[in-house]
Amino acid sequence: MKVSVDADRCRGHGVCTGLCPDVFTLNDDGYAEVRTADVPEEFDEAVHAAVQACPEHAIEAD
Repeated sequence: MKVSVDADRCRGHGVCTGLCPDVFTLNDDGYAEVRTADVPEEFDEAVHAAVQACPEHAIEAD
């Protein structure tokens, strides 16, 4: 699976990092970034949860 965070939409709520800290991190400015664009299969469920839970709808995964 590929995942990305739209930097223009992210407001730094940190929901994604709470749900899947192995894939998402907050940068020095407090906004979400992806640690790895190619997500290992073991994190698929957590990434999909983060996509659904993001208040700004800033995360895309396919």
